[in-house]
Amino acid sequence: MAEQFTITDQSGRIDKVSAELQPKMSRSRAKDLIQAGDILVNGEQVKPKYEVRTGDLIQIDIPAPKKLDLIAQAIPLDIVYEDDDVIVVNKPQGMVVHPAPGHPDHTLVNALLFHTPLSNINGTLRPGIVHRIDKDTSGLLMVAKNNLAHESLSKQLKDKTNIRKYVALVHGVIKSDHGTIDAPIGRDKKDRKKQAIVADGRHAVTHYRVLERFANYTLVECQLETGRTHQIRVHMKSIGHPLVGDPLYGPRKTIPGNGQFLHAQVLGFKHPRTGKQMLFSTPIPPIFEKTLKQLRHQRS
Repeated sequence: MAEQFTITDQSGRIDKVSAELQPKMSRSRAKDLIQAGDILVNGEQVKPKYEVRTGDLIQIDIPAPKKLDLIAQAIPLDIVYEDDDVIVVNKPQGMVVHPAPGHPDHTLVNALLFHTPLSNINGTLRPGIVHRIDKDTSGLLMVAKNNLAHESLSKQLKDKTNIRKYVALVHGVIKSDHGTIDAPIGRDKKDRKKQAIVADGRHAVTHYRVLERFANYTLVECQLETGRTHQIRVHMKSIGHPLVGDPLYGPRKTIPGNGQFLHAQVLGFKHPRTGKQMLFSTPIPPIFEKTLKQLRHQRS
């Protein structure tokens, strides 16, 4: 059912304002709905860049998610922690988190559904999934088994109170020992498969710290303050140090692997029921460790 809002003191683009009116909806999602005609201004379809005016009547009609036949599949899981509310899983490189066009099954969600019931706040599309990591990124994910847990974990992400630290191998030698990248990220204007730093993008902040330097590469720890799509990959490229093995943002001449050398190593959050601070860590994958050993050997 469509909801209607009258503009009073809001200002800016319709995609931004729509996301503000519907807190659970991202700006990119709002843009898609505007282009599909599901968000109207004064009964008419407008472009996402339309600037709202006082008195405008905004109609937002969020369509029901298309049902996917989610199949519970007996796929091995590397479970780091589990109780009645949450699961912390170490996702392997190469596994997609949830079904989508082109990846209907053999995802982390298919494996989780075989193992346990999951929260249904995200409907049939992404049960239990609070946050995601890319297919070729390995590491820790927190998953909600019920709606109470899902709401709590989602709020922690929104309030930036959880801990997410990644280890990445990047091209080039970073001179400074640490730094912060504060640059908005949005859809690349020239290539919709990519994200890019764009003026009207969503606020994005990545803190990095050098762990080890090699002849032509640097091992860094990246801590996320926000969680935009491809954030670390885009931000590190923006300072001239793209991730090694990154097929989208990195150079063609790179170290062989199975995608970008990026691992979600540390994950922390407050338990949704007890309030206890939880902190988890997992080793980098064997191919990552092997590559680092080779680089250390070349350096010695």
